[in-house]
Amino acid sequence: MNIFKSVIYPPPSLFLNVLTAVCLIAQANYGISEIRGTHFAYSKFWNWKEDSCSKSSACIAAKVSGRTGMLISYTPPLVAAVTSFFLPGVLAAPRGVLVCAALGLHFLKRDLEVLFIHKFSGNMMIDSAIPISLTYFTHTVLIIVSQYFSTGMSEPEINLTYAGIVLFLVGITGNFYHHYLLSKLREKGDETYKKPTGGLFNLVICPHYLFEIIDLFGIALISQTLHPFCFAFGSMCYLMGRSVATRNWYKSKFENFPSGVKVLIPYIF
Repeated sequence: MNIFKSVIYPPPSLFLNVLTAVCLIAQANYGISEIRGTHFAYSKFWNWKEDSCSKSSACIAAKVSGRTGMLISYTPPLVAAVTSFFLPGVLAAPRGVLVCAALGLHFLKRDLEVLFIHKFSGNMMIDSAIPISLTYFTHTVLIIVSQYFSTGMSEPEINLTYAGIVLFLVGITGNFYHHYLLSKLREKGDETYKKPTGGLFNLVICPHYLFEIIDLFGIALISQTLHPFCFAFGSMCYLMGRSVATRNWYKSKFENFPSGVKVLIPYIF
């Protein structure tokens, strides 16, 4: 407990603590749902949900292009991060500037990848895009609010800012690199899904998820407030579930899929 107090600012309010707990439980539940086969309908899992979707006008109206769906998911939290730079209380200390800058870079990279890197061959259900967008937006706002309430408090005894910057840079770089590799799998107009190779893809199913988790824990270490740690942990739960579901999907699609490829962490899980 003393170590916990040494590295994290005191939680600012009961209300924020309750919101943090609710968000954490929701993210963990998303991960469990992925393992059980209830997927957010985007990327390779769009077709799974499309098969069960009727051809009614209501169903057809409930989907958008994959690119539009991803922009819906990532743009609101980017706007929240950019807006934070107009809130002097958050930026009164260097730590606040770093947290807001890291959040902004995280979601700016996401939007730029959607616009210029990713290749989309399918659609995305609105009922997937909206929850994802609300989740990212809510967590971004709560991280900024947590940072605001920590302004003026005594710094934690153990300063993890520099370790957080290193983790964040490793995570965001590794995530981008593996997204780039994924984008090279298909030529323009090719809708056939191929098994990813290169980078850490020969060791784990979803190295881009691994680096995203590292990215988020980097932001948590920069902030050293409770909510970003819970967001990073909740995201890890969801991405672990998504990775397990992806591995099951690969095994159903590709014959003789190598059993030695782990789900998320090389040689371990």
